[in-house]
Amino acid sequence: MVEAGHSFLARLGKTRLRPGGIKATSWLLNQANMTKELKILEVACNQCTNAIELAKQTGCSITAVDLDPNVVELARKRVKDAGLSHLISVEQANALKLPYLAASYDIVINEAMLTMLGDKQKAQALAEYYRVLKSGGVLLTHDVMVIDDQSDDLINRLREVIHVPAKPYDKRGWLSLFEQTGYREIESLTGPMSLLDPIGLIRDEGLRRSCKILFNASKKENRQYFKSMFSFFNSHKDQLGYIAIASRK
Repeated sequence: MVEAGHSFLARLGKTRLRPGGIKATSWLLNQANMTKELKILEVACNQCTNAIELAKQTGCSITAVDLDPNVVELARKRVKDAGLSHLISVEQANALKLPYLAASYDIVINEAMLTMLGDKQKAQALAEYYRVLKSGGVLLTHDVMVIDDQSDDLINRLREVIHVPAKPYDKRGWLSLFEQTGYREIESLTGPMSLLDPIGLIRDEGLRRSCKILFNASKKENRQYFKSMFSFFNSHKDQLGYIAIASRK
């Protein structure tokens, strides 16, 4: 089985695996009044980059979950190394059937995961987030957005490049999905993808880590995969972007 694109980039050393990078994530987090008293759930936490930064800044309680047991193990190590195990609980869980009580979280964060789900699964995940959110709670999401809705060929090529059955929507499609699931006060930010954009890479990872990522990408066993991803994303800048959405229950 060919390695999924996000797993490949993480293995190269990339810590921010979101289409809009730190710019989109920062906008999202600014849409919620983060305080120490809040209970936060991050779904598809990956390496817990967000959770670690949030816990350091606010001292809030965070449950971070991922479906991949290997990712959970890595995230737990990073949290422990950061000295934040008392604030961040890393658990294995399925976004489509969260093992948490209704109305138990103030904020749910979910970045770069809904894109990877089919239509029904997207709606199911959003319904689960709605269920575990308290009344007035905030959902913060961040995903790939297609600029042109006539994009079947582009989406098929995206799937081939990242080896994941991704299904991104255009802006109207994303916003409609949230409205249909019952969310209100929906705000959004859109922009170009920074995942493998050279300037975006440095902004997200810093110069030193970016050099390390590129060094690892240049190794013989990684070179062709990285080249195909880099070429695809940078040659389709006008057709692929990101959308960050903040909404309330």
